[in-house]
Amino acid sequence: MEEKADLRNYIREQKSLHSSEQLAAMSEAVVGSIIHGGQWSVANTILLYYPLSDEVDVRPLIQMAHQAGRTVLLPVVVGEELELRLYQGEESLRMGAYNIMEPIGPLFPPEQYGEIDIALVPGMAFDASGHRLGRGKGYYDRLLPLLTSAYKIGVCYPFQFVTDVPSEEHDVPINEVVCG
Repeated sequence: MEEKADLRNYIREQKSLHSSEQLAAMSEAVVGSIIHGGQWSVANTILLYYPLSDEVDVRPLIQMAHQAGRTVLLPVVVGEELELRLYQGEESLRMGAYNIMEPIGPLFPPEQYGEIDIALVPGMAFDASGHRLGRGKGYYDRLLPLLTSAYKIGVCYPFQFVTDVPSEEHDVPINEVVCG
């Protein structure tokens, strides 16, 4: 696990070398790439995430999908798991675990996870083989195997796309990585 810790530290170091303006510009490029990607335009039920301050800011995608009448889901930390809830606008968000804004909308039942068309997944690092390195708590490691039909898009800054992410046999690969 030392290899994963080293990679997380390396990525944190790389983030610190960029100004908030540079990170915002990179976020805009990633959002633009997702909008112009083929999967976004045909997706009706979309799992997104409310970004931490050091993650790619996908809030414009949340707003765009919501305003277009698509079903927008955001994760909520409940114990050791992520449950998915319906996003119903900014007023339906509350501060949750890890200081992440979380929706208080209706629960999206696990038996309907097969309806999710695309899932945008944050991470510390991704590689070309679809391997993902998270923050080490395993929340997405437990969620991704349940998203059997969703097209999984890893979302990161360019410096988070690396040659090789240490992976384990049980890891669910990402279908595509968008980093700009």
